Amino acid sequence: MTDIFETLESEVRSYSRSWPAVFERANGSSLTSEDGRTYLDFFSGAGALNYGHNNPALLQPLLEYLVSGAVVHSLDMKTPAKRKFLRTFQDVILKPRNLDYKVMFPGPTGTNSVEAALKLARKVTGRQHILSFTNAFHGMTLGSLSVTGNSMKRKGAGIPLTNSSKIPYDDYFDGETADFLWLERVLEDSGSGVDKPAAVIVETVQGEGGLNAARAEWLRGLSELCERYGILLIVDDVQAGCGRTGTFFSFEEAGITPDIVCLSKSISGFGLPLALTLFRPELDIWSPGEHNGTFRGHNPAFVTGTAALETYWSDGAFQKQVGARIVQLHEGLERIAASVEGASVRGRGLLSGVIFADLETAGKIAAEAYERGLLVETSGPESEVVKLMPALTISAEDLDRGLDILMEATRAVAGVPELAGAL
Repeated sequence: MTDIFETLESEVRSYSRSWPAVFERANGSSLTSEDGRTYLDFFSGAGALNYGHNNPALLQPLLEYLVSGAVVHSLDMKTPAKRKFLRTFQDVILKPRNLDYKVMFPGPTGTNSVEAALKLARKVTGRQHILSFTNAFHGMTLGSLSVTGNSMKRKGAGIPLTNSSKIPYDDYFDGETADFLWLERVLEDSGSGVDKPAAVIVETVQGEGGLNAARAEWLRGLSELCERYGILLIVDDVQAGCGRTGTFFSFEEAGITPDIVCLSKSISGFGLPLALTLFRPELDIWSPGEHNGTFRGHNPAFVTGTAALETYWSDGAFQKQVGARIVQLHEGLERIAASVEGASVRGRGLLSGVIFADLETAGKIAAEAYERGLLVETSGPESEVVKLMPALTISAEDLDRGLDILMEATRAVAGVPELAGAL
């Protein structure tokens, strides 16, 4: 009974082609199809389900809110749910990290957050140009696509994508080339013909671009360059944020403070649409209504987002637990990579995977993993990386089980000997 998906739904669908099961129920790190088969989920809604499916700590307050008669949709009006979310975000996330940001609700998704960031940067500086990086991905609307590197996604715009340029991401060359040499040189040279940009937008880990992870010193160099030349630094933390790299914000390890931060995906904690754009108070020069949208006041997402912050980020216990899962994941990935010639581990934290020399291997392994009951996707310009995003709340047992399945899939595709693959 799947004909309706093929006959009525657009050809643009993608995940349902790789995973054709009809998923009916979900719990924690597993999904169950309507034919009763259970799959271990190492995809987590593309990073929107950092706390797993139907997490009871978030589900219960959501159910209580929905049956209480409280406001669900409120545009940008004031509600108790929004007030509690803002206070909790300030007290649990911003203040302990000495971050003085204003909070903007730009719309329900990550690309809304990026669009608001780009618009604000241009408004504040009076400059138009934005710099982004090779293999970057920032969303599917026109502004976000203009700073995205993927050629297939860019072509979908159907029009020229202007007012942006791409510069080399960390280790794009040989790991030794001075990455910012070109940029610094043209900014210094009044005859270069290159206008000073309004902003630079960067992902600390390029989730869609191949799990390229920027070094802390590279990020610090970028931050210092932007500050020196009066260029705003935007960190797109839509996928790498909310704890996925081990700290709440992915840039914490580098010790930098971006001018603007984009958050979405797991900020609601439950898979409900919600996005934030954070920025330094002096950048808040918006006129009322200058940037708005119908679905900024999604109160159920405020409720689950508050519950996630209170449950998991009010002290350091959860971050320590995530740290243990990160070590466990990377040890398993290193063993898998060591079993295939030319393979290596990519990424950071629980946003990691394995790149293979043969560009077709990752896709075959992901397909084989699905047949064995594990959901993983691929990443990179040629889909050459097997990408893993297990829930931050995954048990050690489920993580080991998923790594075992991935090794079995790798062994089946790459012909790895049984002994070499033993975990």
